[in-house]
Amino acid sequence: MISSNDFRSGVTIELDGSVWRVIEFLHVKPGKGSAFVRTKLKNAQTGNVVEKTFRAGESVPQANLEKRTMQHTYKDSGQYVFMDMETFEEVQLSLKQMGTTVNYVKEEMEADILFWNEKVLEVQLPTSVVLEVTETDPGMKGDTATGGTKPAIVETGAQIMVPLFISIGEKIKVDTRDGSYLGRET
Repeated sequence: MISSNDFRSGVTIELDGSVWRVIEFLHVKPGKGSAFVRTKLKNAQTGNVVEKTFRAGESVPQANLEKRTMQHTYKDSGQYVFMDMETFEEVQLSLKQMGTTVNYVKEEMEADILFWNEKVLEVQLPTSVVLEVTETDPGMKGDTATGGTKPAIVETGAQIMVPLFISIGEKIKVDTRDGSYLGRET
C-alpha cells in the first residue's frame, strides 16, 4: 500500500483491476475542508489518461511490477519474440504490445520488459540505438550539419529526419523516446 501523500511522477498503483502510472500530481490544501491530492493517471495497458482526486493520506495498493532484461531473438508472423537470457523463457509480443518501440528494435537487441501478474505491460528500450540508413536521397558535397534535414529510412523501417550529409549505409544514433537524430556512429 502507498499513501496518496507519497505520490510522485512514475509511481504505479493498482486501481479498478488495472495498473495506473502517476503522470502529474498536486497536493492541495484548501483554506476550508481537508487536504486532497489531484492526480493525472495513465493506464499502463491501454494508454488512457484520467484525472482522479484522492483524500490526503488515503492508502492505495501499489502495483508490483517485475522488470526483466530480455533479448529480441526474431520476428515471426507479426509476433516479436523476446528471450530471457538466464532462464531461456520466451515471450511473444504483438505489434500492439510493442507500441512505438517497433520502430527501433532489431534482432539481438536487449530491452527491459515490465510484467504485472505475469502479463506484459510495456517494452522499454535503451534511450538511444544505433541503426543503419537503408534509404535516403544522396548527400551532396558542401551539405552542412547546420543546414536542412531530409527523411531517411533505417534498417527497422522507421523514417527519421537526418541532416543532408547523411548517406545510405551510414550508422546513425537515434533517440528512442521521440525518434530524433542524435549523431553519426563511427
